[in-house]
Amino acid sequence: MHRYITMLPTLAPDPYILVLTGLGVLIALVAWLPMALKRLPLSLPIICIGIGAAGFLLPRVTLQPLPVRYPEITERFAEFVVIIALMGAGLKIDRLFGWRRWGITWRLLAITMPLGIVAITVLGQTMLGLPLAVALLLAASLAPTDPVLAADVQVGPPKTGDEDDVRFGLTSEAGLNDGAAFPFVHLAIMLAVALPSGKPWLLEWLSYRVLWEIGGGIVGGWIVGRVFGWLTFHVPSKAKLAHTGDGLIALSATLVSYGLTEIVHVYGFLAVFVTALTLRSAHREHKFQLEMHAITEQIERLAMMVLLILFGGALVSGLLASVGWREVIVAVVILLVIRPLTGWIAMIGYPADQGEKRTLAFFGIRGVGSIYYMAFGINHMAVGDAERLWGIVGLVVLMSILLHGLTVTPIMRTLDQQRGIDPEAKGVAPPGLQGPAAGPE
Repeated sequence: MHRYITMLPTLAPDPYILVLTGLGVLIALVAWLPMALKRLPLSLPIICIGIGAAGFLLPRVTLQPLPVRYPEITERFAEFVVIIALMGAGLKIDRLFGWRRWGITWRLLAITMPLGIVAITVLGQTMLGLPLAVALLLAASLAPTDPVLAADVQVGPPKTGDEDDVRFGLTSEAGLNDGAAFPFVHLAIMLAVALPSGKPWLLEWLSYRVLWEIGGGIVGGWIVGRVFGWLTFHVPSKAKLAHTGDGLIALSATLVSYGLTEIVHVYGFLAVFVTALTLRSAHREHKFQLEMHAITEQIERLAMMVLLILFGGALVSGLLASVGWREVIVAVVILLVIRPLTGWIAMIGYPADQGEKRTLAFFGIRGVGSIYYMAFGINHMAVGDAERLWGIVGLVVLMSILLHGLTVTPIMRTLDQQRGIDPEAKGVAPPGLQGPAAGPE
């Protein structure tokens, strides 16, 4: 009798089984939630944070996914999510590259982001009392528009025609300013060492961190993109990668581009986006472009949901415990004053109507990129109060997800209607790209 009783199954489920079950539910949500939320003033990130907060409040869940406790995991996981998003963003841009065609992008990169970094640095020093290097790290982390969480304001899949100036500007900005922000993160790290010791830093920063790493990232990304473009579409045999029909080629290009460029110490984020643009231009009309975009979007969405569920868990585990009224004011100013104002300044003289300019200036979404840069900076420089910095970044990201997530659907629908476009018809592929056999071989 005793042996029979001990063999009965326990009531507590195996944690491994719970993980498998939760992963299955998550994958189902990845496929279903975007469709369910299409007409609602909600976004997928908001739902993910809610799921994470609810899950980590359960009594049996003892893990506290605070980034300050897991700095390396935070940096690497956020890094992976960002590079996948950068590949997806580059693959879906239809607009041919050119200085004039991409004029809106250069304005956002050359004016909005540097002004934002200066303004947030000053705000961090005056309002929060941060040292210059730490304030600069905070500014460099919070200045870039996020390529992960900005899906609702980005262009549609390749060749769907869903590419107005607003969507193109925000997509291309998010794709390039992650790489463009990295020199300022490195500048913060260098200043943390140079200011107390008096070591020279300007020449090294300009020559290595700016010229070499940006230039090398662009060239390296272009080379990898050309190689993958040739292997995918133009190799003179039946062994073209496009014939596999497997969009995982895009994931391969992402990892190879990022890995090789990081090995030679140039900016991998920039390289991945350039690789995506180059691969996209190798055969712009081929149906395989849709396959590559689809797989990167699915991987990005799944990884993003996992990260935001952990972010929701961090919120209920005390991520914002160090946040006071000063931090709240700073977060509000960053989102509602600095980004809109610097975005508006960049749009002065640009040939767009006022509604488009306001939308471009407003949707400076902060998210996974900010988490990555803060983790990278904290892991590479001495920071006196890492919990406080994480609290500020967490607050800005949370407020951005709520503010932009609740407003994106009505604002973008109104903008489309003003342009004479039926929002219900957007995102439908042209007849030549709808079926699996569509498009040129």
